[in-house]
Amino acid sequence: MHMARAVELAACGRGATSPNPVVGCVVLDADGNVAGEGFHAYAGGPHAEVVALRAAGERARGGTAYVTLEPCDHTGRTGPCSLTLLDAGIARVVVAVADPTPKAAGGGARLRAHGVAVEFGVLTEAAERVNAEWLTYARLGRPYVTWKFAATLDGRSAAPDGTSQWITSPEARADVHRLRAESDAIIAGIGTVLTDNPRLTARPTNPPDPSPTGGPADSSGSADPSPKGNPADPDRPTGPAGSSSSTGPSHPASPCGGARPGARVPLRVVVDSEARTPPGARVLDGEAPTLIAVADDIETGLARTDPAQTDLAETGLAQTSPGEAGHKAELIRLPRHDGGLDLEALLRELAAREVVSVFLEGGPTLAGSFLRQGLIDRVIAYLAPALLGAGPAALGDAGVATIAGTHRLVFDDISPIGPDLRLTARPVLAPPRKES
Repeated sequence: MHMARAVELAACGRGATSPNPVVGCVVLDADGNVAGEGFHAYAGGPHAEVVALRAAGERARGGTAYVTLEPCDHTGRTGPCSLTLLDAGIARVVVAVADPTPKAAGGGARLRAHGVAVEFGVLTEAAERVNAEWLTYARLGRPYVTWKFAATLDGRSAAPDGTSQWITSPEARADVHRLRAESDAIIAGIGTVLTDNPRLTARPTNPPDPSPTGGPADSSGSADPSPKGNPADPDRPTGPAGSSSSTGPSHPASPCGGARPGARVPLRVVVDSEARTPPGARVLDGEAPTLIAVADDIETGLARTDPAQTDLAETGLAQTSPGEAGHKAELIRLPRHDGGLDLEALLRELAAREVVSVFLEGGPTLAGSFLRQGLIDRVIAYLAPALLGAGPAALGDAGVATIAGTHRLVFDDISPIGPDLRLTARPVLAPPRKES
C-alpha cells in the first residue's frame, strides 16, 4: 500500500525532472502511520526523500521510508539522501528499484552499514514503469523512444493523394501536443519535413497537469524550458554524459503539491541523411532549438571538425537570407546504416546532450527504421473511426519477412480521445540492458 502510494507520487514528477529520475517517497512514523510524503518535482529541486522527511519532522525518527528508487549515496551541492535518512533517524527503508548508476548507487549499502534495515524489490515493476524513460537512459545510454502515429482503422496514415490533415480529431491532436510537451526531443524524417512542413513544436492548449496514477502511457506534466533549461539535480547523476548548468524558471504550484517548472521547449531533430532540408522549412523558424542529422559523407560546405552550432547559411544545407536571423540549427554527422543513418548513434548523441525521452513523429520509413534497429520503447497510436482502403500505411519496412518475425506488443492503455481511440503499447521483449 505505501509503496503503491510512493509510485503515485513519483508519477507527479513525470515530464519535469529530466535529465533526472522521477522518485516518490512515503515516510511512516514508528507506529506505522503516514508522517510525510514527497516526490522529486523538477530538476534542481529537492529529492523525494528530503521533501517527505521535512513533512514528517521528528515523527520520522524510528520510522520507515518507502522510496521508489534507491536513495542516492554521493555528494553534489547537497549531501547524499542516504545520510539525510540516517540523520532523520529512519530505522527501515523499503526500496522498489536499485539505482543503476555507479555514481549514485550504494545508498542501500550505506544505510545497512549503519544499522538501518533495508529491503529491495517491493513493487519493482510498477516503479520501473513510472520511471521507464530515465531507467532506459541510465541503463542503455540512450533516450527512451515513443513512436506516435495517427491512422484510420485500416492503418492508413494518408489518402492516396498524400493528404493527411486531418485524420484524427482536435482532441487527439491536443493530446499529442500534451505528450510532445513531456518530451525532451521530437524527431521527424526529411520526408515528413518536405511533405508536411511541420513545426515540430509542443503547443498544448492547457498547461499539462501531472497524473497521480499514470505511467509512461497516461501521465503528463510540464517540464524544463529546454532539455538543459534547469540545473541538473546536484545529487543525482545526469546519465551517460554531461551536466546541466543554467538557471530555471519560476515554479508555480502543482496539483500534486510542491513546485513545478514552466513549459519546456523540446529539441527538434530532423533525420536528413542527404542534407535536403529547405530554407523555408518551419523547423528552422527559431521557435525551438533544432538539430539536423546528416550522413557523414555528405558535402554541405561545413568542415567536419567545425563546431556543431552552425548558421545554416554557412553550411550550404539550407540558405537563409540576411533578414532571417534566427534560422539556425545544429548540424551533426552520423554514419550510414541500413539504407539511412545509424539511429542508435543518433540516440547516443542525444543522450550526450541530456535528452532522456524522444517523441518520434516521422513517417512510415523512419518508423520502420527505428523498429528494425530495435529502438522503439513505446507505441502510441491514434485510430480514427474512418476507412480509406488505399494510401500510405502508418508503418514502412520493419524488417519482417514472415509472421514469426512479427514485432509483438502488449497493450498498457486503451482510451477514447474525442471520437478516436488512443492505444498505448510496448514491445513484449524489452531491449537488453547494457552490461556494467
